[in-house]
Amino acid sequence: MRRNMKQMVRDIIGSPRRRAVPVLTSPGIEWIGAKPREVFQNGALQFQCIEALAAETPSDILVTFMDLSVEAEAFGAPVCYSDHENPTISGKIVSSAEEIAALPVPEIGAGRTGEVLRCAELCSQRLDRPVLGGMIGPFSLAGRLADMTEMMILAAAEPETAMALLEKSSEFLGKYAVALREAGVNGIFIAEPAAGLLSPEMCAQFSAVYLQRIVAAVQDDEFMVVLHNCGNAAGAQIPELLSVGAAALHLGNATDLVKAGALIPRDVLLMGNVDPVGVLKEGSPEMVYTRTSELLREMADYPNYVLSTGCDVPPGVSRANIQAFFRALEDYNQSV
Repeated sequence: MRRNMKQMVRDIIGSPRRRAVPVLTSPGIEWIGAKPREVFQNGALQFQCIEALAAETPSDILVTFMDLSVEAEAFGAPVCYSDHENPTISGKIVSSAEEIAALPVPEIGAGRTGEVLRCAELCSQRLDRPVLGGMIGPFSLAGRLADMTEMMILAAAEPETAMALLEKSSEFLGKYAVALREAGVNGIFIAEPAAGLLSPEMCAQFSAVYLQRIVAAVQDDEFMVVLHNCGNAAGAQIPELLSVGAAALHLGNATDLVKAGALIPRDVLLMGNVDPVGVLKEGSPEMVYTRTSELLREMADYPNYVLSTGCDVPPGVSRANIQAFFRALEDYNQSV
């Protein structure tokens, strides 16, 4: 369903009430009685997980699965599946300039991208609130195709070779972003965790410039882009992240959000960053409630702040902890 997402951003910024957009999909696997191995290969099951979460949580915007192996698998990278965890890429497929030059850019629908698009279609047709489609960023995808350590070395020592792979990564991702939009979702959530490893200058050269193209191709009043960065971005990388032009920045729990908030324009949403493992998975409901409440108070001076997790929530997070997260939000909103 089409919605005016630009107006939604304005409404969020203009209201004292805080919104919540946690990256919350994997717990739904247990809620529907499935296994990760099944869900990550089946778009209809992915939708059922998100539907179950939508029925039990008041997330203002829903996010599809953050499976960062999907796009690399479409290029031909080998994937390891598990009955307990998200899929992972098990080996690189390119290591030289010649291999990169010969690497074909896959068609949209290759591998499991068709299943992701099926999930996106079902979400857009059947859910009662906005949905963002999850996808990987170009530098992180290139790191899965060439091995992350090797990609870092290429960026430093053979930048032209690194850029050749990034061109292919971003070409595919640009088309994938368009396909997600055509599937009916209201935006995309781009996870670019590997960019957090780069210096600001390298982030601009090897990540931001490619992300800019994707954002320019799809973002408008009805379609928003959220950019996720896992690194400690509370200063050095903020200008590069803002240069991408995304409607929202989603920062990981390594970042001091108060410091980051001071650097981000008030018309750009800032999302984050309750620790999904150390707090939501391993903590007690009391701990989740306390940390979430603390974060809301810390960010009280930033009207563009949206409560979220620091990254995607892993399997195994209890219902009680998820409920504590939202209870803290509800109590905070009653107090303002």
